[in-house]
Amino acid sequence: MNARAELPLHAPGTQVDKGYIGQSVPRENAKRLLQGRGSYIDDLRFPRLAHVVFFRSPHAHARIRKLDLAQAARQPGVIACFDGRAVAEYCTPWIAVLGHLKGIKSAPQHPIAIERACWQGEAVAAIVAESRAQGEDALAHVEAEWEELPALTDMRESLAGKYVIHPDLGDNVCFKRELVTEGFDAAWAKADIVVEESYKFGRHTGVTLEGRAILADYNAADHSLTVYHNTQAPHMMQDIFSRHLGIPEGNVRVVCKDVGGSFGIKVHVYADEMATAAISVMLRRPVKFVADRLESFLTDIHAREHEVTVRLACTKGGDIIGFDLDDLTAIGPYSVYPRTSGIEGNQVVNLTGGPYRHKHYRAKMHVVFTNKNLTCQYRAVGHPIAMALTEAIVDRAAAEIGLDPAEFRRRNLIPDDAYPYSEFPSGIKFERLSHHQCLDKLLALMDYKELRAEQAALRKQGIHRGIGLAAMIEVTNPSPAFYGVGGARISAQDGATLRLEPTGMLTVMCSVTEQGQGTDGIFAQIAASAVGVTLDKVRVITGDTGVTPYGGGTWASRGAGIGGEAVLQAGRALRSNMLDVAAAILSADKAELDIVGNEVVNKLTQEPKLSLAELGRIAYFRPDTLPPKFQSELTVTRHYTPRDYAFTFTNGIQASLVEVDPDTGFVKLLKHWCVEDCGTVINPMLVDEQIRGGVVQGIGAALFEECLYGPDGQLLNGNMADYLVPMCGEMPDIVVAHVETPTKQSALGAKGAGEAGTAGAPGAVMNAINDALAPLGARVTVQPATPERILEALGKV
Repeated sequence: MNARAELPLHAPGTQVDKGYIGQSVPRENAKRLLQGRGSYIDDLRFPRLAHVVFFRSPHAHARIRKLDLAQAARQPGVIACFDGRAVAEYCTPWIAVLGHLKGIKSAPQHPIAIERACWQGEAVAAIVAESRAQGEDALAHVEAEWEELPALTDMRESLAGKYVIHPDLGDNVCFKRELVTEGFDAAWAKADIVVEESYKFGRHTGVTLEGRAILADYNAADHSLTVYHNTQAPHMMQDIFSRHLGIPEGNVRVVCKDVGGSFGIKVHVYADEMATAAISVMLRRPVKFVADRLESFLTDIHAREHEVTVRLACTKGGDIIGFDLDDLTAIGPYSVYPRTSGIEGNQVVNLTGGPYRHKHYRAKMHVVFTNKNLTCQYRAVGHPIAMALTEAIVDRAAAEIGLDPAEFRRRNLIPDDAYPYSEFPSGIKFERLSHHQCLDKLLALMDYKELRAEQAALRKQGIHRGIGLAAMIEVTNPSPAFYGVGGARISAQDGATLRLEPTGMLTVMCSVTEQGQGTDGIFAQIAASAVGVTLDKVRVITGDTGVTPYGGGTWASRGAGIGGEAVLQAGRALRSNMLDVAAAILSADKAELDIVGNEVVNKLTQEPKLSLAELGRIAYFRPDTLPPKFQSELTVTRHYTPRDYAFTFTNGIQASLVEVDPDTGFVKLLKHWCVEDCGTVINPMLVDEQIRGGVVQGIGAALFEECLYGPDGQLLNGNMADYLVPMCGEMPDIVVAHVETPTKQSALGAKGAGEAGTAGAPGAVMNAINDALAPLGARVTVQPATPERILEALGKV
């Protein structure tokens, strides 16, 4: 990168050096991780380090009649044993509600259950030992007596109030929302065609490579707590540890080192992690907890257990009039702190019908408590449900009026010249989307007409292939409208500090965390481009509340769009300051200078004038040679939060090609396509792999993944042998392409990309399966679409 490539910024009247932006640069930390030099929580070793394990309820709902820890306390290596009452003296309970989710309620939750366990796997005691193995051995010596209570596992029974899990709340409804647009009934009555279908979505979980982990180290000398935590939101957790443990926020430091994947699973408060921090305070020594795989299935948040009925009304000509939604979702016995478990259902209400230009909408949604594990936000919160049911009912409507599914979408997608668009019935506003460009690009990419012709020919041979489409929208770059307005202390802004070192190196510190998605890499690209240095001169630090500026962290596809913009703005400001220093050293006009390839150069001739290492040497070590009253400022901090729109929406469309064997019910994935618009693409390679990874998780939901519970609330498949995840052998080629429509809210123009693949894939796959089954008169309306369910739809079992 020896020349500066100027291009217009997306904010009026400014320019930015494109530099590495748009380049497929391998991320630097990949080398370190591949060489085994990663530093994960379980790699950390401290003097006097203790390990905590938890005695968990074997019942879905039971009163603790007796809990005797005396024998466990006498086992080799055991340091201490605690029940819920002991830990509650050091850590206050929490209630997960948000002010803008009107009427949401939940019961107080403690780090360790005190009188009653409300799901299988809830911790009721803690054993602290010199090693994890010794703690696990001691668990066998805990004596407990239980009074089993009725377990609610069916969400409809919960809604009907068969039993009330928390009597003080009055019923089992955590949150409900109803919405109806003006004139809905009159418009609906004029519809030529109304199609209706009900869908079920199985709850599943994130299955991260690295389990949840925390190491808390309390220092009694200065009443401080350092927490090493594989969390997505360090500053959020700093605030929560401070408030619930009674430690001043300035005395709490949260450090997030390398993380083996998160997918939203690690952005929540977990009771056992709060207990670990409290026990560190109680014992005045470092304490570590690492969830094993069995614990993860029982206690990592689950998501997406929904039963939905949706109706679509349209004219004979194929114009959509409106949607009618009734959604019921179950969340376990508590709302999850601090983001609540009402957001997923709320998102389904907001997003259903998303890509289409209908005017009328009615929605009803209930979130209910059950005696299963807690559910909360997981990658693409609510989007896979909303997109799948929208796209499935759109296909039904197209078939009803005899229109090709692609043409029906073309007729109804919001036009690309209709933005900004504020007429969406649920009240959300779109700045600028590209549905029709994406549709055209997808159909050309997959050779849609040829695939349809091939499909027809194969059907004559008894081969049942299906083509499924799914248009999508995705919430990214959320403003304070997501959590801040509801009272949650979750930052909507992020910050970046850039510092030129005396050697000419550039240090970048950002509040967005690296979870394995490549954030460090794109921040280096943005910083290098903004300042004018080569990538090898950039070092990125994230995930440390003691070092980085305050910010929200990693969630809701906000890293590039919010954190990246903060890096860009800080880089531009630092570059300006560096040119001030160079102008003072060279006695030159700042306007005649530029920074390219680690050197100050003449802007017109590109002649090198001063290396950045020399600039740093003079600024730091020989400021006496600079003009009087001149002060170098080579550290700059900038923050950014979106303000013009509540969310910066992205959009795209996916297609799936499958082959279904009607004798076995097996689905073979032949190919998958995704055209996505995430605004400015900073690193095409990273974006494409984010999309592909998201598609794979979406395929998992569509075909494989489901947390199965018995009627007694026992998780039946909480292990990697029985819980199916997509593997390489089942995955098709995934073709990714892009349309770039930069947001005008920022100079960088970047939107999010991390959740788009997950948002659209389940709908595309389900539509493809049903397209394959159409000649046989069968439809599958349950996810995952297992072979058994396909055979049931065919009437064969």
